[in-house]
Amino acid sequence: MKVLNYTKYLYLFVAILSIYKIITTWSNEERIDYMFIAFAVVSLAMFFFRRHYEKKFENYKKEKDE
Repeated sequence: MKVLNYTKYLYLFVAILSIYKIITTWSNEERIDYMFIAFAVVSLAMFFFRRHYEKKFENYKKEKDE
């Protein structure tokens, strides 16, 4: 179960790499690579989604233990 705690950071890492690729490609070739934009948006959304539900689950677990 500990591995699931690190997957949200994997999504963040993919988003950072995608944003880096977008910036370097756009500054060199002046064209937009839509695939990397989609990767960045989806990865950021999944990061925040996983973080939100992790906190929600922790609060539920605390309430259940009380």
